[in-house]
Amino acid sequence: MQSRIPYRLLLIALLAPCAIVTGCKNSKPAPAAGSAASDVITVPFKVDRLDPSIDSILPADAKLERVATGFKWVEGPVWVGDSLFFAEIPSDSIRKWTPGQGASIWLQPSGYKGSAPYGGPEPGTNGMTLDAQGRLTVAGHAQRDILRFESLDPTQPPTVLADSYEGKRFNSPNDLVYKSDGSLYFTDPPYGLPTQHDDDPLKQLKVNGVYRLPHALDHKAGAPADNAHLQLLVKDLTRPNGIAFSPGEKYLYVDNSEPKKLWMRYTVRPDGTLTDPKLLYDATKDSRPGAPDGMKVDVNGDIYSAGPGGVWIFSPEGKPLGTIDVPERVGNLTFAGPDRKTLYIAADSSIYRINVNVAGEPLVQGK
Repeated sequence: MQSRIPYRLLLIALLAPCAIVTGCKNSKPAPAAGSAASDVITVPFKVDRLDPSIDSILPADAKLERVATGFKWVEGPVWVGDSLFFAEIPSDSIRKWTPGQGASIWLQPSGYKGSAPYGGPEPGTNGMTLDAQGRLTVAGHAQRDILRFESLDPTQPPTVLADSYEGKRFNSPNDLVYKSDGSLYFTDPPYGLPTQHDDDPLKQLKVNGVYRLPHALDHKAGAPADNAHLQLLVKDLTRPNGIAFSPGEKYLYVDNSEPKKLWMRYTVRPDGTLTDPKLLYDATKDSRPGAPDGMKVDVNGDIYSAGPGGVWIFSPEGKPLGTIDVPERVGNLTFAGPDRKTLYIAADSSIYRINVNVAGEPLVQGK
């Protein structure tokens, strides 16, 4: 998730009646924003069809529905069982939305747990995914670690998988993805630090890296963080953010939010390390609200990503096929439903969904 302060100030000025939550965990949280089934509404939107192949992905009569709203900004959606879990970062909470029941707080605080006010805009957790055993794994963001919940009982303590590299604490892990061999890859920009800058007094690492934790799936519940086996794979991106594997895991995609808005592709070696960095697309000149952020891929290998103006859909070679112009700035997205053809979109104050024709790739691919 990239810094959103200027854009949020603009939205607050324009949309003063909207319910928001404050950025301190001791502040009064937003109401259990969301909706029962009767409150799901269809909202106006536009699809920019940039290539004829987009017609096989997005139905001609596609509808964009808003299923929950009233937040400040939301991130990290993941479908677990019969519900959508997502982070509401400023209120330091993880929310749960269930069709017909609406949204509720699943965990608060979710990230920063100090007694003093956090002092920054993003005290909560960020990206979330599932491992091959269905366990919720979370980028701790302001907590500066990677944690895994052994069950969906939020009162049970999570397992910290990693929290530092070579003795220095992470900046603020942002997004993450498992490989079929059980290793975990994640990005670590500084957006969860109080100032969100590289000169933040709390920042210990010089790089904003992409990391791999081998054998994360086999990490025993409650065991200490396995920092000794961490591998720093990428260290030349200024703000690494969204991350996803191609079908078959030949490639790892990583995007960069700022100052350059980039989508990168890396070849995955047999030992899990990366080589052959390739620029897939540069959207730096696109001035619409938003930047490269959360990513997923479908079974055909097409890439779905947050970007300027909404959701971008690329071919595996990085050719823009189309964009879903969402009414709010998009942070992340995920596929859901029994056929994985419902795309849920986390965008500033709301959760949206749209049906697509192609199934999303499973969060963890088969070996």
